[in-house]
Amino acid sequence: MREDVTQAPGQSLGFLLNDVARLMRRNFNRRVQKLGLTQAQWQVIAYLMHNAGMRQTDLAAVLEVQPISVARLIDRMAAAGWVERRPDPNDRRAVNLYLTSKAEPIAHELRAAGAAVREKTTRGLNPEQTALLYDCLQEMRRNLIENCCSKDEDDE
Repeated sequence: MREDVTQAPGQSLGFLLNDVARLMRRNFNRRVQKLGLTQAQWQVIAYLMHNAGMRQTDLAAVLEVQPISVARLIDRMAAAGWVERRPDPNDRRAVNLYLTSKAEPIAHELRAAGAAVREKTTRGLNPEQTALLYDCLQEMRRNLIENCCSKDEDDE
């Protein structure tokens, strides 16, 4: 008999959150595969949709990859006409990233796919439960960001 791999060991919070995120990414990837984008490419587009002018180094940090990997990815996306680099007006060493008008139809499709995945993910929850879930996750995120930035991270 095959083990049910969707069952979380001990139903730990970390495992469950990670598993839901993994399944959401998988569902999203399936929906956008017709666009011919890699996961890394759609993640860049998604971040830049909400953070126009983001620095390349900051993008590497949120994607949790090395800056050189992001540089190569942005090189390919710029060559395809989806992303452009602009000098940072406040730091001549920095480069800011922006989506081009060519990326707009792709961004629209990504938004639609994201909405479909969110709807499917929260199906069966009433609006109050969904709002509470978002509030709880936001609070957990704030707690972890605060903890990551504190000097006494291990003391708490």
